[in-house]
Amino acid sequence: LGKCTTVTPEKFYLSGFYNVPRVEYIYIFLCFVYIMTVVGNVFLMSVIYLVKTLHTPKYMIVFNLALTDLCGSTALIPKVLDTFLFDNRYIVYEACLCQVFFVMFFGSVQSWTLVTMAYDRFIAICFPLRYHSIVTKPAIAAMLLFAWAVLLSLISCMVGLLDRLSFCGSLVIQSFFCDHGALYQLPCNDKSINRNIVFLYVTIVFLFPFILIALTYVCIAIALSRIASHKERVKALKTCTSHLILVAIFYFPLLGTSATVLTSSLHPNARMVNSTLTHVIPALLNPIIYSLKSEEVLNSIKKLCKNNKLRNVILSKKVTSF
Repeated sequence: LGKCTTVTPEKFYLSGFYNVPRVEYIYIFLCFVYIMTVVGNVFLMSVIYLVKTLHTPKYMIVFNLALTDLCGSTALIPKVLDTFLFDNRYIVYEACLCQVFFVMFFGSVQSWTLVTMAYDRFIAICFPLRYHSIVTKPAIAAMLLFAWAVLLSLISCMVGLLDRLSFCGSLVIQSFFCDHGALYQLPCNDKSINRNIVFLYVTIVFLFPFILIALTYVCIAIALSRIASHKERVKALKTCTSHLILVAIFYFPLLGTSATVLTSSLHPNARMVNSTLTHVIPALLNPIIYSLKSEEVLNSIKKLCKNNKLRNVILSKKVTSF
């Protein structure tokens, strides 16, 4: 066999779900999820921005999470709409690499935002008297900016290494978007460097953050066990429930897929369904969880509604007076 020269294709073909009955329902579901994700996250960010009492380090993290959810879903689902509504299954090479970058980048930032949230809860429960001196706006801003910078470098490197691969075989991506896992299987030349950086990516973005979050909750559990009052324990634990739910819906699908891949072969459709749930469901549920389970956010929403009603009443009186 002759040595395969570097081949950069003009386009890729997105196969999407195949041999799936009523596949249109999957796409309709994704469209619905995207609309609700945009509405929910924009609403949550607006509330945090408009209510000054929410201008705290904790809600800086929540705002960052909502922003990454919104951007990540926007990087992913509009192409699905294009594929479903216009049967446009081809995507140009450069656009495909851009989608890989943005989907992976915002998913990675979401993972480390959950770590920052765990740090916030850890300091609040284990060092309550020093919380306001440790968890400050500059400190949280520095942590979030550092995560964005490191992950930007890592994902840029991953996408750059994809560009050196030679696609001299199939150009069919077995997914409904440019999924790095599916795209990574297509090249015909040496992928050892790519394989190594994928391992580094999984470690930095998923494994290490999950271990850090688990360790923070071990420390939180130890701290709570030393609290004499059961009522105080429950009260402290309630402040962690929203974060624990977010961690569960983000990491458990990933861990489940990894375990399945290691123990048996995973059907492409099953991998795509899991990839879909991993990317879109957390972005949909995050603003709902923080809006419904946080008394501060609920009170802020009520306050905004009252202010709007009061403003409308004043305006109506001014109009009638004329």
